[in-house]
Amino acid sequence: MKKQLYPFLIGGILSLIIAMGIGRFAYTPILPLMQKKLSFSNTVAGYIASSNYAGYLLGAILAGAIPLKKYRLISLRISLIISILTTALMGLSYSYLFWYVLRFISGVSSAYVLILTSGIVLDKLSTINKTSLSGLFYGGVGLGICLSSMLIPSLNHLYQWEGTWIGLAVVSGILVFFIWIWLDDNSNSVVMKTKQEITQSPPTKWLIWLIIAYGLEGLGYIVTGTFIVSIAERTSYFHKDATLVWMFVGLSAMPSCLIWSLLAKKWGYVKSLVLAMALQSLGMAIPVFWISKTSFIISALLFGATFMGITTLATTLGRQINPSNSSQTIGILTAIFAIGQLIGPILAGVLSSFTHNFNTALIGASSVVLIGAVMLLNGIQFERKSKGIVISK
Repeated sequence: MKKQLYPFLIGGILSLIIAMGIGRFAYTPILPLMQKKLSFSNTVAGYIASSNYAGYLLGAILAGAIPLKKYRLISLRISLIISILTTALMGLSYSYLFWYVLRFISGVSSAYVLILTSGIVLDKLSTINKTSLSGLFYGGVGLGICLSSMLIPSLNHLYQWEGTWIGLAVVSGILVFFIWIWLDDNSNSVVMKTKQEITQSPPTKWLIWLIIAYGLEGLGYIVTGTFIVSIAERTSYFHKDATLVWMFVGLSAMPSCLIWSLLAKKWGYVKSLVLAMALQSLGMAIPVFWISKTSFIISALLFGATFMGITTLATTLGRQINPSNSSQTIGILTAIFAIGQLIGPILAGVLSSFTHNFNTALIGASSVVLIGAVMLLNGIQFERKSKGIVISK
């Protein structure tokens, strides 16, 4: 079983590297390179980012609404191909309008990949009672961020920002070959609740609190997720190595999902989620009050250590609350998250253009995430009460 499980898990991880780590998040470290050569404003940068998140929202809604249980694997493969193509085409155009369209389509495909791969992997892990490995799976996003951060400086030096997009697409094309071989979808159609799911999940009625808080997380986190490299680039502490900040995000994101999964097993998912969001809120605000190379690295480490950990905790918790239809539940969570992150970059871009810095945007984003964490506090008592309850079959 282990010999079959780990290639399967690697296939899922590679899917997240392509569609999320590269297809979705590579825009953050490439953005300052594009702005330096083309001199477009933060407002335009925000619109380009938000077009991606608008596509992500549509993809989340469609993936959650359209029953794809029997066609998850073929839908996933098509979405991966689209993600790779849109990444490559970003380096072949200088049109803002075309970029909006490409990032929108890329957003649709990345949402499909996240939701479909999550459903396939989490369902299989549940059937073999290995749900704790979900943290390893979601670490693929951090691995993708780290990989792109290491490749981008060299690609930019050799081929400028245009070749950077195309080079990342070529790498993705190589990785997708292994996904074809290793990732299958033969999980059982009927998923039973495990004892762990029963004893550690809040009741179904609490799901609305999780949905709202996750939406606020999307609104807040994406400001740092979109602009942290650009903000670092404009300080005197980073000259040509601001991509280093994004690499620290990826490095801390890689083990974070597994660590948060282990903490959730010990402390409970809700309590762990509250702590993760509080730490993220702190990290987002640090560069406002303390401007130095160290502060940006600490901010990047805290951001990387929490943003995918929060996704791991929220989606795993949502699936545990409603295990009979995991893709729909993950789709709803992803959709509300996407609504938040669609609004975030536009507000941040406009605010930064108006105030000529990102301080107001960062404080606002940090506050929103903290409010989301506070809203989740009432779930701790539900989770505590539900522990030890075993439903007889």
